[in-house]
Amino acid sequence: MLGRIRGWQRRHWRDRSKAERVELQTLGTWYFTTWFFPFGWLALPLVGGLERNPGSLLVGGLLLLASALQCAEANRLTRPVLDHYLRRAELPPRALYPAAGLLALGLALALVLTLVGATDPVTTRLCIGAALLPFGMLYALVVTIRRFLRHSALLAVVLMAAFGWAEPDAAGIFMVGFLTAFATCFSLFACRCSAWNLAVLWEADRAGEVEARLAVAEERLRFGRDLHDVMGRNLAVIALKSELAVQLARRGRPEAVEQMIEVQRMAQDSQREVRAVVRGYREADLGVELAGAQGVLRAAGIVCEVSGEAGGLPAEVQSALGWVVRETTTNVLRHGDAGRCSVALRIQEGHVVLTVENDGAGPATTESGDGSGLAGLRERLRGVDGTLEAGFVEAGVFRVVAEVPLSGKAAVREVAS
Repeated sequence: MLGRIRGWQRRHWRDRSKAERVELQTLGTWYFTTWFFPFGWLALPLVGGLERNPGSLLVGGLLLLASALQCAEANRLTRPVLDHYLRRAELPPRALYPAAGLLALGLALALVLTLVGATDPVTTRLCIGAALLPFGMLYALVVTIRRFLRHSALLAVVLMAAFGWAEPDAAGIFMVGFLTAFATCFSLFACRCSAWNLAVLWEADRAGEVEARLAVAEERLRFGRDLHDVMGRNLAVIALKSELAVQLARRGRPEAVEQMIEVQRMAQDSQREVRAVVRGYREADLGVELAGAQGVLRAAGIVCEVSGEAGGLPAEVQSALGWVVRETTTNVLRHGDAGRCSVALRIQEGHVVLTVENDGAGPATTESGDGSGLAGLRERLRGVDGTLEAGFVEAGVFRVVAEVPLSGKAAVREVAS
């Protein structure tokens, strides 16, 4: 049973984004509220205060049945109504007709209870609120706020007049108006405001995705621009010299060999320049990566602490450890539900040690593919005689430790340069 619960949590909670989790939690709250108020306000007082005669029991039973059907219909329409509010799908024009019919039936049965005096006046007034809430929570998301308030005011007047005619009592009439106003305000503040918060959250989530795509596109443009600057002139000169060499060769001129030698030299220079551009494109600056990781994690609502300075380290060590910071930050965001992350960089006994630790880690944290993930990091660190250790140190806490010797290949290359 515990394994099934964990599997459900992983499928329906851990694999969802933060926005999806907030939406799921909001829907669950609405589902619960739809049943809580009607049966808290209706079932308990009605069962305890209903007159024990066939007519009263029949009307009370029908009222309970209508309320249950109303709650079930409200639960069925909650997701479509929310999708309509968030502009993800269109709601059919007559989708709320069954819910409106059940609302009218519930109010009519409450009026019948008042007419026959089957229960006390307080219980019948509570029945009105129990009938209004399930429908109001839906209707508040379908129409504009002004229209919702106007229709609610009109309904309050009609109900006050009807129940005032059935039982002329000033306090009872006021209670009908008060319960109608309460249902109206609750529907607006509990549902409309929550739906608005979801809309803002999804808009921010989409803006983050757009920003990420723009950053990728900008980086591609930069790389393309650098590559064009390096190769454009050289390729043009190579094409001209190759054409000149062809013309000289057709005429039997010995200068054709010199032109081809020049073409060969320029091609080799271009090859070296392209490698330099690609190497610079793929290298990661450790200081920049540390600052970027802290900013990204804090923006995601994760408490991030960074300690240590990257200055003075060899370039290849910084590049290798920068990739570790980049990959582990991605894992923290993509896997699990971290609330805290710490990144520590220190030098001890001739080694540079980078430690990244976060809580809320899930099983997917340990997964990696060929050339990426933890396996890719180990491959990069081997190029500078470094090592990588990763694993759980306690329940939900994942730690990655990268260690690079300062006297290894990177330091030798730094001294040689």
